[in-house]
Amino acid sequence: MEVIMNKASSKFGLLGMVLALNMVSGHGAAAEADSVLAEGKSKTVAAQTSQNKIDKLAGQTYDILQDFRLVNKQLEGIKVYNAQLEKQLENQQKTMLDIAFSIENATVIERQIIPLAIKMLDALEQYVNLDIPFLRDTRLTSISQVRENLQATHFSTSEKFRQVLELYDIESEYGSTIDQYSGLLGVEGKERKVTFMRVGRIAFLYQSSDQNHTGVWNARDKKWDPVDSSDFRSSTAKAIRIAKKQAAIDVLDLPIAFPEVAK
Repeated sequence: MEVIMNKASSKFGLLGMVLALNMVSGHGAAAEADSVLAEGKSKTVAAQTSQNKIDKLAGQTYDILQDFRLVNKQLEGIKVYNAQLEKQLENQQKTMLDIAFSIENATVIERQIIPLAIKMLDALEQYVNLDIPFLRDTRLTSISQVRENLQATHFSTSEKFRQVLELYDIESEYGSTIDQYSGLLGVEGKERKVTFMRVGRIAFLYQSSDQNHTGVWNARDKKWDPVDSSDFRSSTAKAIRIAKKQAAIDVLDLPIAFPEVAK
């Protein structure tokens, strides 16, 4: 019986040792597994961190690439702008040279313009004095005013010459227009209010308001000749109404003065 129990005890002892060994072995494997899992987790975190860094670097690289492309495009635009600017500068330099040349020539021309303008005014003044005497005082006053302007410093040379040419244009227009204006004239020893009538430079007449006195300028003898014909008086009155735009334009018989023969 003792032998049997000893044998049984021996078996249970072996079994306990085996179980104990198994328990020790189980705890070691679990610890090793935890270590492996922890290490794997650490590597996963490290890998994720590395991937995040890679993604961040990739994003920064893309941004840098986009900035480079933008800057490169801006540089191309600046190159084109600079090329255009250089061309403009070349054109401006050429223009400045042309202006300098023009100014040099203009200085020479300017010294010749004023003497020419003075001669033109002298000739125009002489012409007005020889012309039929319509608005003579007004025309001579205009010439005198322009003559004074030639000596003024606040007018440019071109403006002075323009004023002279304007007087010539006005005198030229008188030859193709009709006009009437009121004034005083000595008729038969008495000063009377009359209407002067000009038809181009062909005829220059006057007529009193009562139409009893009508006359035509005699350019050859430089005097007024009375008009006795009733027909001429009537046509002169109608011509005055036409000039005043009180009657329609019509064909009229008017007394014509003798033309001035140029000498």
